[in-house]
Amino acid sequence: MIIGLTIILLLVLLLPFTKFVERNLEVFLFIMGVLSVLVSQVMDWELIKEALLHPINITIAVLVAGLLFRWFKTPIEKGILGMSNAIPYRLFIALLVIVLGLLSSLITAIVAAVILVSVISVLKLDRKSEIRLVILACYAIGMGAVLTPIGEPLSTIVVGSLNESFLYLLKLVGVYVIPGVIVFGVLAALMIKPKGKSAKNANQTHNEKQTNDESLSEQESYLEIIVRSLKIYIFVMALTFLGAGFQPFIEKFLLDLSPLALYWINMISAVLDNATLAAAEISPAMSEPTIKAILLGLLISGGMLIPGNIPNIIAAGKLKITSLQYAKFAFPVGLIAMAAYFVVILITG
Repeated sequence: MIIGLTIILLLVLLLPFTKFVERNLEVFLFIMGVLSVLVSQVMDWELIKEALLHPINITIAVLVAGLLFRWFKTPIEKGILGMSNAIPYRLFIALLVIVLGLLSSLITAIVAAVILVSVISVLKLDRKSEIRLVILACYAIGMGAVLTPIGEPLSTIVVGSLNESFLYLLKLVGVYVIPGVIVFGVLAALMIKPKGKSAKNANQTHNEKQTNDESLSEQESYLEIIVRSLKIYIFVMALTFLGAGFQPFIEKFLLDLSPLALYWINMISAVLDNATLAAAEISPAMSEPTIKAILLGLLISGGMLIPGNIPNIIAAGKLKITSLQYAKFAFPVGLIAMAAYFVVILITG
């Protein structure tokens, strides 16, 4: 069983970078998820029911947001452009990342990701800047959402399993997460630039944009919106199966390790559901420093690859970012962040 799961894990890590799998990523992950639960012999009606029901809320949110953006395309675009031109552009980018990162704990990571996609669709950045902004913002959203139990499944599971209060995670990791969200916002401000924007032609570019509002973003068809929502549904279902399938693997190899070792090993949350890992690893018997180290490892590494977190999946799917394009920037950023936080954990205990 363990050999089979190890092979599946390697396939999930490596094959998404091939062109064929990249074009059929949702189906591939679904197949790998089903194979993992069959190998682990954990397939039952309860798991099937969970896999069918768990993606519904996420899918509905993506579908509704897509429809609203289609129906109110022009006023939304004008409003976003108005804000981006009313304040210095780099400040706008920084505030976008920071505000979405912090608000995600209240509006959920899903809604924050949908808003991010809507804004980026209007700004018309060059491709390199667009990908970088998505990745840095998804890191911020994925981290910020953990501050309350309503932000994302991971925080809900942790607070529930520890039987703690609503503000527990804010008190436990807020001092680490909030500065991290701000840093990602600052990085975005420094690394992102508007397409063709410069100090000399800023006003000209603004006028051109206003006179060509209808060309700012393509009008999605209803079919495209529905297909994207169904892909999200399959994606989340696949992650549910993968999380359940790898439960025996986690229990055999991870649970007896030290917190600092788990911190690094939790990089597998780049392809596995971090909520599942948190549910398996965290218990009320642990000390707060241990819980803190495990959580930070899960939160940061969840941004390294597209399957690692729901915001990554939503944004990459809508903006057609491939696994390789995402990983080229996100993985090094994640490694640097992991190393930086590891030092902080060692210093602060």
